[in-house]
Amino acid sequence: MRTRPPWLCSLCSPRRPSWLSTSTIYRHNSHPFSRAQSTSPETTLSPTLLTRARALAAEHTTLSASLAESFSTRLARRLGPLQRTSSALTQYDTALTSLTELQSLLSDPSTDPELRTLAAEDLPSSESALALASAELKSSLVPPHPFAHLPCLLEIRPGAGGSEAALFASDLVRMYTAYFSRTGLRYNMLKYDDALGPADPRGSDAPLMEAILEVETDGAYGKLRCEAGVHRVQRVPATESKGRTHTSSASVLVLPSFAEENEGVGEEEEGGDGWVDPKDVKTDFMRARGAGGQHVNTTNSAVRLTHLPTGTVVAIQDQRSQHKNRDKAWRLLRSKVAQQRREEKEAEMLRMRRGVVAAGKLGRENKVRTYNWGQQRVTDHRSGFSVHDLDDTIEGGESLEKVMDSVRRWMEDGDVLALAAEGEEVKDK
Repeated sequence: MRTRPPWLCSLCSPRRPSWLSTSTIYRHNSHPFSRAQSTSPETTLSPTLLTRARALAAEHTTLSASLAESFSTRLARRLGPLQRTSSALTQYDTALTSLTELQSLLSDPSTDPELRTLAAEDLPSSESALALASAELKSSLVPPHPFAHLPCLLEIRPGAGGSEAALFASDLVRMYTAYFSRTGLRYNMLKYDDALGPADPRGSDAPLMEAILEVETDGAYGKLRCEAGVHRVQRVPATESKGRTHTSSASVLVLPSFAEENEGVGEEEEGGDGWVDPKDVKTDFMRARGAGGQHVNTTNSAVRLTHLPTGTVVAIQDQRSQHKNRDKAWRLLRSKVAQQRREEKEAEMLRMRRGVVAAGKLGRENKVRTYNWGQQRVTDHRSGFSVHDLDDTIEGGESLEKVMDSVRRWMEDGDVLALAAEGEEVKDK
């Protein structure tokens, strides 16, 4: 029976792990040893991120030992998030060690030819394993967004482009409602105003002025915040007699949603992002406007709230009940104020990012996505990802999910760079 020599890398043994079996190896047509000099940039982590990961893993070990002696709810809550980083770091170190062994064998001129061949076969799969481990470790280091666990509001308004922009905004409303239905996200139409006032989206032919969708499922904000920005459409309007392509746009604003007044926020105490002091809010009651009806212009059911410190104004008149309109207005006001406070904090983080990467890569761009009807193409300008199935995208199908996933990865990469920038700034002080 043939045994493995003591100097043979464990990865090159005939008893290799199943994830490194030759049946899963991709063989290149180029010279088998041409890529053995260094690891790919996508598979390595910056020293700053590795230092952070090792510090968190060490904290995980310390807390685990403490909990083994005596249970503490506070320590147990802290241990949970650290577990993922600790496991990811172990996988990363294992994959990096394996790849380093293979590269050493391939770069050593005295390596046995048979062993060199085995190492070359294992190299692609080992690189893939390190890339996966690296991505998981990076992801584990990014703290969750403080509003990621909350429901959300989607506010859609037409932009430049006149009636075509209003039509495109209506298309976006239908796209998102179809997506919510397909993915099981609970939602309701919090507000739908056309040129004549509050309307039913299923029977309104007037141009859309504003629509607000409330997505009630927990975690909706974390899933949908990638949709915020200006969406651009390029198509030939039905009224265009010469067949020229017109460009118009619609804006999508994604806000965290708080179910009850000053409750349900990640930071429940006064002073948190979602806290709005009632003393800072001016309330006005007025008569609803609209195309007509028994209750229009007869009662002061419409509600307008003004947050005096920020100047944020919201107005709701959808319901006949003043109380229901007030509840809706408060939810919307708190969402807008919380988002504004969060954006101010993110602007400060952006200042640190600029020291590591170009500001344009991570800065918030107004134009985030283009829908080109003629080419059946949807392109997200943040991630650079495109799909050529516009119909499926507008119907809220898998193509839309693919585009959204690409943006989530782009946002996560930005968060990782922000962590690196923060670490470098602390190190320089």
